Amino acid sequence: MPSRNTVKWCHNGDRPSVVILGAPGRQRVQAQYRRLRPLIAEKADIAGEDLAYHYDFASHDQSDGNAALDLVIVLGGDGSILQAAREMGTHQFPVLGVNCGRLGFLAAISPDDFLHAWPDVIRGEFDIVEHLMIHISVLRAGEKIADQLALNEIAIMRGAPYSILDIDLYADGHLATRYRCDGLILATPVGSTAHNLSAGGPIIRRNMQAIVISPISPHTLTYRPVVDSADTVFELSVTEPYDTTSVVVDGRILSPLLPGDRVRVERAVPTFKMLSVPGQDDYRTLREKLGWGGSVKTIS
Repeated sequence: MPSRNTVKWCHNGDRPSVVILGAPGRQRVQAQYRRLRPLIAEKADIAGEDLAYHYDFASHDQSDGNAALDLVIVLGGDGSILQAAREMGTHQFPVLGVNCGRLGFLAAISPDDFLHAWPDVIRGEFDIVEHLMIHISVLRAGEKIADQLALNEIAIMRGAPYSILDIDLYADGHLATRYRCDGLILATPVGSTAHNLSAGGPIIRRNMQAIVISPISPHTLTYRPVVDSADTVFELSVTEPYDTTSVVVDGRILSPLLPGDRVRVERAVPTFKMLSVPGQDDYRTLREKLGWGGSVKTIS
């Protein structure tokens, strides 16, 4: 039974309108771009090509009377998918990730598999799965000084000097706890296999509507990762931030933190839309990407 955040991908007319994105300066991406572009062009209209991440997706906002866009094909690894999500911003379009990187949790299809899958994509045989995104705002003296959408996570990172931070976490306006730790991660289900996993946080199925909160090297062992509803509004406050303490969103610094700053984290209105590869599922990805291939010995 399909989940409530899964729909069938379809396009307008006989030929979909696509944009091709790729990680800049990577030889493998360039090689696969040259290889796959003629195949894409046979069955689709290429509305744009960008191997530098400067494409203006607002030009396809149909509410302004602009041309429609059906699909974004991303050549690269998971970092390229994150960059594509960041580049699209509030204008999120369906994405098909072609893995030219290493792990490829998000960019799950290989260039060779793309050659066989592309005709099926055109026939509308792929589903779109909508993934939770979060919106992060940095508030200083009650004024918003920075904000960003995130697909993976927001983290409060300590930086030097390497001393413990005191981080207050509020949930829906109520104080939840004060963490004493090296940093704090709030991750989406998609981001649960990224920084959250390396910090000891749980893996969450990617179509769930949840946020996982994971302290980094907590001073007290009773501080365990917590999974909460994606509809909860969180606020974070660092009691005495250092000069290098920062808000990091999907691996990039959004803003340094000063005393009194608040970081607000809430469900974003846009969702990240990915074409689901037939035969792939979360558990298969974990088996193949994280080596969940062990066997259980039987005792006779």
